[in-house]
Amino acid sequence: MDTTPVVTPRPPGPSQPGRSLHRFANPGRFLRISGVALPWVAIIGAVLTAIGFGAGLFLAPADWQQGDAVRMMYVHVPSAWLASGGYFGLAVCSLLSLVWRHPLADLAAAEISTVGAGFTALCLASGSIWGKPMWGAWWVWDARLTSVLVLFFLYLGHVALVRAFDDPTRGYRAGAILALIGVVNLPIIKFSVDWWNTLHQPASIGLTGAPTMHIDMFWPLAVAGFGYIFIFAAIVLTRTRSAVMERRIRGLLSARAERQT
Repeated sequence: MDTTPVVTPRPPGPSQPGRSLHRFANPGRFLRISGVALPWVAIIGAVLTAIGFGAGLFLAPADWQQGDAVRMMYVHVPSAWLASGGYFGLAVCSLLSLVWRHPLADLAAAEISTVGAGFTALCLASGSIWGKPMWGAWWVWDARLTSVLVLFFLYLGHVALVRAFDDPTRGYRAGAILALIGVVNLPIIKFSVDWWNTLHQPASIGLTGAPTMHIDMFWPLAVAGFGYIFIFAAIVLTRTRSAVMERRIRGLLSARAERQT
């Protein structure tokens, strides 16, 4: 009689996706891949941003209504894109942290919130500078402006919350919950100019139609926008790499202290 045991393949369970995600989020693998990619990401971001700014400031035509004040668009609009896009990335990292306990999700979320707050501050500041000659005021309680200000406070709240607990894990969990709740503000920002009567102009670039601006103004804006994306990514990668290495150093120091005691 054959007594060889029959090995039945284990059916894929609900934990399989989580293990796969953990494999891709391994800190050592992240440091190796990001170390190779980071210089290229930073260089591409700097080159694209410089081309977009240069073309927007010196080659693009002035607007027939706003004149040269429209050139603030090449600073303001990409920062507005990254303010909302960065918060979406923060929410994704928070979801990965709460559901799959990603090793890097908490660290990445903490760095995204800091960088996103900076880009949102740039968006608000450049919008105020642009709004002064157009509206006659530095600030108005417009639906778009107010919802972006709320976004800025959500970023600051996340930055403060993850550092408000002695136990870092509790801070990361609280920050992740806040980030996911704040996602409801993103569609408000996007559709505020359609839902309410606002001073802010409607979007000139959409996913379902051609841009409403001239091509000589559109392509520098698009190039600058891609440059901002790469710069945002480069800053977040740099800060996350530093956080990973700092955690490793603390772990080594703690292990050494335990051996000495």
